[in-house]
Amino acid sequence: MIYVGVDHGTTAMRFAALFEGTYEPVKLEILRTDAAAMSGEQIIAALEENFGVGRTEIEMIAVTYSMGDGITAIEDIHAVQHRGVQSIEGAGQKTGGGSKVFDAIQNSGIPAVVIPGIHEGSNTDPRMNIFSHSTSPEKIGIAYHAFCKGFQDFVLSDISSNTVTLGVAKGRIIGAIDACIFAPGLRHGPLDVRAIRDVDQDKKSANEAFTDTGVLKRAGYADRYELIDAAGRKEPQALLALDTLALFASMEIASIQILLKDYGVHGDVFVEGSVAEIPYVVEKIEHHLGMQSHVLDRWSAAIGCAEMARDIAKGAREILGLQVKFAL
Repeated sequence: MIYVGVDHGTTAMRFAALFEGTYEPVKLEILRTDAAAMSGEQIIAALEENFGVGRTEIEMIAVTYSMGDGITAIEDIHAVQHRGVQSIEGAGQKTGGGSKVFDAIQNSGIPAVVIPGIHEGSNTDPRMNIFSHSTSPEKIGIAYHAFCKGFQDFVLSDISSNTVTLGVAKGRIIGAIDACIFAPGLRHGPLDVRAIRDVDQDKKSANEAFTDTGVLKRAGYADRYELIDAAGRKEPQALLALDTLALFASMEIASIQILLKDYGVHGDVFVEGSVAEIPYVVEKIEHHLGMQSHVLDRWSAAIGCAEMARDIAKGAREILGLQVKFAL
């Protein structure tokens, strides 16, 4: 049997397949813009071709989509309304690729579940629910991948286009901090006074302000590759941008460590995302925190979702404290 996980990333859709009896996943990445131009049948055919299977051999798929703020449990894909979100409007970029993938899986006949995000309606620490949204569903996938490695207590920080940090205590998600609240990422970040003024003066929308206030914009670089190249040449602005990412991510991790203390645990630290692939940043984070971290790669969300699909198909009724509403 084959179990598939889907990561609805900022720039690409990542798919990971776990085959029964093996651990090493098979991977597929489709840019969201490319997925938007594909038909549903083309998307499923791409999975079949890349994984070398027919759709009837896929036991289950676990899907993430956008913020996942319309559901609080892991739901059957046919039971959710509006793809499990309250609205596609708001913080983030819209290309249509994620919607195409979701609908293709929903119409494929393959059993599938939708992973929720963490938000004000979630059964996490109520103090964290002062904010309407804490983390999108793919971070749950990353956390489950860490859990499947044998960790019960940990802080996970996903640092890429945005920065989101999540806490797990005794195998349950207890809270998270979203990109628009605290630490900036490469492209996204919280709205400061200047951004609020720009919004009030109709110079840009709030979403435009959010998606254009990360360290790339502030440092004057087009993308992370240009930033990494400049950092390799030790250009001051590039090093300052990476130092900024590391500092704020460390502070956000430390804040979730405080939350974990209320649950009587300390826990390990995991970092993930495109920025976590830069050793300079990881070393800075470890210096700030005074502890070693575990580094996960950008495939962890898709793999974690595939691990969820596997365990749910085998009868799991709870994942990291989230109820599973799916009838086999």
